[in-house]
Amino acid sequence: MEDDRAYWVAWSHIAGVGAILLRRLHLHFGSLAAAWFAPAENLQAIEGVGWQTAESIGAARSALDPHNLLQQHEQENPCFWTPADAGYPRLLLEMADPPPILYYRGTVDLIENQGQTPCIAIVGTRSPSEYGKRWTRRITTALIEAGYTIVSGLADGIDTIAHHACLEAGGRTIAVMGTGVDVVYPWRNKELACRVIEHGLLLSEYPAGTQPDRVHFPRRNRIIAGLCRATLVLEAPQKSGALITARLANEYGRDVYVLPNSLDNSRARGCLELLNQGAALILGETELLENLASLPQLVSSCAAVDRAAVHQNPKNQDSRNQISNLTSQLSLLSNSSIDSPLDESALPRRPPDGVNHSEPLKGLATDLQQVFSAVSAEPVLVDRIVQETGLLPGQVLSALTQLELMGLVTLSGGARYSRL
Repeated sequence: MEDDRAYWVAWSHIAGVGAILLRRLHLHFGSLAAAWFAPAENLQAIEGVGWQTAESIGAARSALDPHNLLQQHEQENPCFWTPADAGYPRLLLEMADPPPILYYRGTVDLIENQGQTPCIAIVGTRSPSEYGKRWTRRITTALIEAGYTIVSGLADGIDTIAHHACLEAGGRTIAVMGTGVDVVYPWRNKELACRVIEHGLLLSEYPAGTQPDRVHFPRRNRIIAGLCRATLVLEAPQKSGALITARLANEYGRDVYVLPNSLDNSRARGCLELLNQGAALILGETELLENLASLPQLVSSCAAVDRAAVHQNPKNQDSRNQISNLTSQLSLLSNSSIDSPLDESALPRRPPDGVNHSEPLKGLATDLQQVFSAVSAEPVLVDRIVQETGLLPGQVLSALTQLELMGLVTLSGGARYSRL
């Protein structure tokens, strides 16, 4: 277990090796430890790895000691899972690109991580109408009363309303972040983040200290979709990130539900598109709950839960101990009541103003760089991208999906992609 964990961490520190390539390495070699010691020329058997990438990986491996790196990483980020850990959320393993490292803060529910307590995603616009706000509260409250866990992204608008409504109803909520779990964005949600820690989890695939960046937020949407048995889009305009979440949920074989709205409401045009593509209508709380109740139950794995309990960081075996440790070690929570005004020095860190717009090609895998270079501001057919890059159609489609999750390209319809 510890050995596998070390290699998940080590591979994640190599530039250009993303979640999809890690999955391919794991499947091809049987373990990431075996992949670590494979000759560079053998790495070229992996889809997406050319000789330059293989040589780059070989050079990077020679400079890293996986076990020393794991010890250092555990000191800097005490709470995280890898796919080698029994506590890793089970449903994420159904994705083609599960996060190789998933950082968390809050109260761990191992039964929930095994998929036995269903999670439902609620996503939507950052600028909802009063109608959208009202129905977000109503639906969230009904789901909590029925025993569901609510997952969203801690963003302004629908996300924030869903988290608040969940907590007000006495429920459990998970916030998937586009920053490190110690950096709250937007900063005005700092008190909300602290309440989520007490009554749920903050999750991120980015290590402590990671600041907001435009490529992070679309990528975290795949985790929201992957964690949940169903995704509810309550109000979303065209080109909303919520539409990416819904499309990914559909690709993962999860149900997608949409709240109907007025044709005159531009904030709901994306919802109309989803309905046209086959998403189910939300016609009220009762019918929604009946539909969700028909979701097939996952077969429980008591052994996995037992292993997870054994391998959990001792700091996290009891929620009260965990919050105490977070207070003393990571300065997350105020010593006063969560309902009292909070001391800002005891809160998660505030990011610099604004979101970083990083250099698009920096750190991208070679195939992603090739595909991104073939996409322009004007919509380009996928066939044209295949011709220009010389890559296989499957490689191009995989790269386009990753670039879309990074917020670098968008699907313009008719199998055409353009840069954002």
